[in-house]
Amino acid sequence: MRHAMDTITATELARQTRQILDAVARHGETVIVERNNMPVARIIPVEPVMTAAQALAGLPAALTRRQADAWLTDSRGGFDETVRDPWA
Repeated sequence: MRHAMDTITATELARQTRQILDAVARHGETVIVERNNMPVARIIPVEPVMTAAQALAGLPAALTRRQADAWLTDSRGGFDETVRDPWA
């Protein structure tokens, strides 16, 4: 698409929404949207996020059974598993 902090018209946004959003997501571009030569919006990329699978990908490929059991026990520690009525 274009360079960061590019300016487009609202008509361009309407016609090329997918391409503009792809550029924002893929390249981290920020886009200013104008209507009647006046800036009305800014489209900015979100902060990077990491999925649980991505976070766990860095762990060793294989844990021993003992390590896995210890990890599971530690990960559940401190959680109250009782069911509560959120409206009460």
